Amino acid sequence: MSRELFKFKGGVHPPGHKSESNSRPIHAAPLPKKLVIPLRQHIGNPAKPVVEVGERVKKGQLIGEADGYISCAVHASSSGTVTAIDMQTMPHASGLPDLCITIETDGRDEWIAHAPLDYRAMVPAELRMRLRDMGIAGLGGAVFPSAVKLDPGAAQACPTLIINGGECEPWITCDDVLMRHRADEILQGVTVMRHLLGSTEILVGIEDNKPEAVAAMQAAAAKMDFAVEVVAVPARYPGGGAKQMIETLTGKQVPSGKLSTDIGIQVFNVGTTYALARAVHHGEPLISRLVTVTGHVLRPQNFEVLIGTPMHTLITLAGDRDGTTGVLMGGPMMGVPMPDLEVPVVKATNCILVKSNELFPPLPRALPCIRCTRCADACPAELQPQELFRFAKAGDFGRAQEYHLFDCIECGCCSYVCPSHIPLVDYYRYAKGEIWAREKEKRAADLARERHEFRLFRLEREKKEKAEKLAAKAQAKRAELAADPSASGAPDADAKKALIAAALARAQAKKAEVAPKNVDHLTPEQQHSIEEIEARRAKIRELAHQPLESEEKP
Repeated sequence: MSRELFKFKGGVHPPGHKSESNSRPIHAAPLPKKLVIPLRQHIGNPAKPVVEVGERVKKGQLIGEADGYISCAVHASSSGTVTAIDMQTMPHASGLPDLCITIETDGRDEWIAHAPLDYRAMVPAELRMRLRDMGIAGLGGAVFPSAVKLDPGAAQACPTLIINGGECEPWITCDDVLMRHRADEILQGVTVMRHLLGSTEILVGIEDNKPEAVAAMQAAAAKMDFAVEVVAVPARYPGGGAKQMIETLTGKQVPSGKLSTDIGIQVFNVGTTYALARAVHHGEPLISRLVTVTGHVLRPQNFEVLIGTPMHTLITLAGDRDGTTGVLMGGPMMGVPMPDLEVPVVKATNCILVKSNELFPPLPRALPCIRCTRCADACPAELQPQELFRFAKAGDFGRAQEYHLFDCIECGCCSYVCPSHIPLVDYYRYAKGEIWAREKEKRAADLARERHEFRLFRLEREKKEKAEKLAAKAQAKRAELAADPSASGAPDADAKKALIAAALARAQAKKAEVAPKNVDHLTPEQQHSIEEIEARRAKIRELAHQPLESEEKP
């Protein structure tokens, strides 16, 4: 009996362009002379470098440790020498630099000692931290640290585990090819995930335009000692999105502002599952991934690529052509343009799409919104894109949040159907960035205010404590005098005079030790001023030796 499937709202059917790259076998990209490995390849805190310039490292060696719970480690993709730890351009639309570790490879590709993990004998929390330290992050695009997603939380179990093989974005075929050739290892990773999450229902969702992948995964599932249901779902973009796959397979919707685990479901990409299997069963950290190189190249195909490999190396392998107009990391719907081709392959790089005017003609000039609401009909998140655009353009970010801006998955369906050719997703990304920046500033201001208020509180507390100590000391002194008046220790008149004379003697001695400066060749006016000053000092000393009026009286 086939599984009942459900439909999600919206979506589009852009040309797939899958056949260009999915017919060739996987090829291993050659070892580059230089690897540039960013320390920020995941959501959360970037890794902290643990190597130094000039140090020799081996393949799989930890070079950046995870910084906190939501973080991931990074590792050397091959053996060689660390030549730099500095800011370099990242594969990001902004073109901004970030901290990277550069390794000059030695050609030996020498591994560190590594061994499988006995995951069944390990405490779940310990296993998750080992996976964090092996750099396992989501390879479906979000690169969220997998150790966090593998924590079932207070419920202690996540009933449904979905393995996402949808890969709905046009041109990209790395997941399709991975499932065709490495289905058994993907399901080995599922075994570990099932162990950590306590899942009882395992679903593998694959779009029906990938029949070879469906067959391969079904054959691998038949060998497992637990039930794995491989389901072919209708091909419709963005059906490979996590929330859309959940709704298609289960009919459940993830509420706004909630996580899928809140409804008992967790989703992992097939690439993530494969990487986890390599980590657990072979002890290999995440140092490579499959990357589709397609578009305006001679030989579109999928490569097994070391993290840190320059993108131009892969384009050259696939056969670069004249007429290139740009390169996207990702597909045409959600991909981001690369600032240059020296940027490295990172964990989030699933596709390198080379553009040309023939394949991707320049978009016409954007026209004013005509309020046709086609974008709302196509939006799979059931938002009002035209309203979000209006608020983002006007800088009314509060209203944009009221209209659930952060539920937008930036799939690009709205831009795809817009008759005015408005780059709607660019506006949403801008609005999100501004909101995040303002939230960061607000948190910094709140922290500064809290520190200032605490400082004032501390000073007031110290002042109060000091006053209380002085009051207690005075009270104790008064009690002592009341008990023994002779114990006051107040000096008599002769003792006062002796103390004053001793102080004057010390002052005179100190003065005598200081030799006057700049007293040679004085003018008559300067000499006269000095004599007046000395006369006044002498008068003061004379008055100081005279008895006080109170002391002359009997």
